[in-house]
Amino acid sequence: MENKAHAIAAGAFVLGLIAVLVGLVVWFTRDNTVRNIYELSTRDAVSGLQPQAMVRYRGIAVGKVTSIDFDPKVKGNVRVRITVDERVPLTTSSFATLSYQGVTGLAFIALDDKGESNVVLKPNNDDPPRIPLKPSMLAQLQDRGESIINQVEEVTKRANTLLGDDNQKRTADALENIAAASASANTLIKQLDNTVKTGLNPALAALPETMTTVKKAAGDVSRVANNFNTTVGRLNAPDGPVERLSDGTKALAQAVDSFNAATLPRVNRVADDTSRAVRRLGRAADGINDNPQSLLFGSGGTAAGPGEPGFSAPPATNSLARP
Repeated sequence: MENKAHAIAAGAFVLGLIAVLVGLVVWFTRDNTVRNIYELSTRDAVSGLQPQAMVRYRGIAVGKVTSIDFDPKVKGNVRVRITVDERVPLTTSSFATLSYQGVTGLAFIALDDKGESNVVLKPNNDDPPRIPLKPSMLAQLQDRGESIINQVEEVTKRANTLLGDDNQKRTADALENIAAASASANTLIKQLDNTVKTGLNPALAALPETMTTVKKAAGDVSRVANNFNTTVGRLNAPDGPVERLSDGTKALAQAVDSFNAATLPRVNRVADDTSRAVRRLGRAADGINDNPQSLLFGSGGTAAGPGEPGFSAPPATNSLARP
């Protein structure tokens, strides 16, 4: 009887100890964080995502996935319901992506915000607001996989064409031409070296003497320039040749003006008088020519004309003989 009582006491002690341990675990693992409910809807696959999966905002754990099912509002979409810490600054421009942890490959929801909007996304647990679930990098890679494979095939075909027999032959010919060009370049370099040694070096050796000659010529040119400047200075000096020539030119201009003002009018008058005398002499010559006896008897009186006093008609003459 006593053994049975001891067994019951030991069992009760063990049960009490287990309850205390459970209570301690619950106490230390209790979560008093206030979380809001949000929904995600997508037509992409959510492979690897499980309920109780982690929700992170820019790498910080801020919540968990509560359920995954079909979207009753959009046919064919998958709805993911999550709980997020109320301290997370979600806005209307926030979005979610499906990401995977490195080695384990466990899926989780990654939240982010590009800062395009400052309007806070108001929570409503009765009708949770929806956050857009954008395709992940893996999903985008899968969508573009066929295009990438086609491009890889095209690149492979072009590489095969490039490495064909004809192109390989052309490449070999090109390499041979390059080798020949290199040999020609080496020959040209040797010839150039010989030219430098035989032609350029003597010219360089004679260069100092040439420079000396050039300096002498430059000195001569400088002296000529100085002499020319001196001559110009003398010409332009006060009471110099240039000034005298200017004074002579002014005097000649004054003489010409005086001739035009005084002498030229007199010459014009003499020419007019001479012209009138020549005209009178011409008329006299015409009169002598018409009446030469006027030189001996003078010009005489002028016969009266018809109607004037002393006019007498000339006698009539009959030029016809009578029968």
